[in-house]
Amino acid sequence: QVQLVESGGGLVQAGGSLRLSCAASGRAFSIYTMGWFRRAPGKERDIVATISGSGDRTYYGESVEGRFTISRSNANNTVYLQMNSLKPEDTAIYYCNWIQRMEWGRNLFNPSDYWGQGTQVTVSS
Repeated sequence: QVQLVESGGGLVQAGGSLRLSCAASGRAFSIYTMGWFRRAPGKERDIVATISGSGDRTYYGESVEGRFTISRSNANNTVYLQMNSLKPEDTAIYYCNWIQRMEWGRNLFNPSDYWGQGTQVTVSS
């Protein structure tokens, strides 16, 4: 059974930090680039960050670069997102996913059709 389980969200004040985790199962993990996405109220889903299967290559969306760090543990089939210096505009539901198709050179990353329930991040001003 394919499953993605995100956790670690919560309510935090602006300037604070959170660490999200995503446990993946039912599908190969270490060979896939993984990504974090978010959907803010009334907005389209955005890509936040991606990390290659070996962990040696990463991509960050412009709005989070320098504040967020993506990492992974292939031994535990888990991907993480360390979020620092949080801003109210980071408020969203955060999801992880396998990257099904990608073009690193063009920063294009298409997720698989599998989605978890996400984890809510709320940043107060």
